[in-house]
Amino acid sequence: MSPSVLLLILAIAILFALERTFPLRKPKQPLGRRLVVNSVVAALAIAAALMIVRPVASRLLEEVSQNAWGLTGLVRMPVMLQAIATFLLLDLSFYYWHRANHVWPFLWRFHSVHHVDPDLDVSTSFRFHFLEIAFSAAFRALQVVVIGGEPWMFVVYESAFQLNTLFQHSNVRLPIRLERWIVLVLVTPRMHGIHHSKRFHDATSNWSSVFSWWDRLHGTLNLNVPQAEIDIGVPGYSGPQDNHILQLLLMPLRPQRSYWSTEWKVPYPVQREAKNVLPE
Repeated sequence: MSPSVLLLILAIAILFALERTFPLRKPKQPLGRRLVVNSVVAALAIAAALMIVRPVASRLLEEVSQNAWGLTGLVRMPVMLQAIATFLLLDLSFYYWHRANHVWPFLWRFHSVHHVDPDLDVSTSFRFHFLEIAFSAAFRALQVVVIGGEPWMFVVYESAFQLNTLFQHSNVRLPIRLERWIVLVLVTPRMHGIHHSKRFHDATSNWSSVFSWWDRLHGTLNLNVPQAEIDIGVPGYSGPQDNHILQLLLMPLRPQRSYWSTEWKVPYPVQREAKNVLPE
């Protein structure tokens, strides 16, 4: 087992324990039932990643490294500068990929499986439809070819990406002053919790993966939402039957319901702070 996998397992264990001790939001469903559903969906997604994403990425990384393909190989620069450029370009392009998964109806069919979870915690970070993971293999291949870089640079980014994915999906209540500092750089649990809100205008914001500043630069940062007012999920798929394993796997392949009714598209009913800062 590689050190990066061990680090991920350790991070999951720590965040899972912290969620039980310092919860940010009150759960709506029993934990055990959700863990079973999320674990099965995640197992299929991980299998798709191991069978499709890893082989494709490994082969392309080898070709890109040998032939100096990609934007970062066009200009001679110190290795560390190239590594920083590769990291930033990977993270920026993931912002666009995440945004595309919400904006393009076909991709949203599959990505919505992740958002239909009625609660948000570290187990949600693995809950992706296996076909979404297959589609992401094509995007990752495009990233590798267009951006370029040495294989170890992609490993560094992937490790940071996975760790922050766990962190931002966790239901850990950080001290508000600390989180307001962290969110200046990284996506945090409060920031990403807003993205998983049932309210359309909240769900269509906060698309950053690692660095939060991509949302700042694109005008899609949305922080001033009280956590106590957030209802996690997708309104059109919020019934108990919508979170059964078979339903989640078949959901993207069936005719789609209306995701957001007029009620969930109206302006936010709770008074927000004038400044775009995280409230309690």
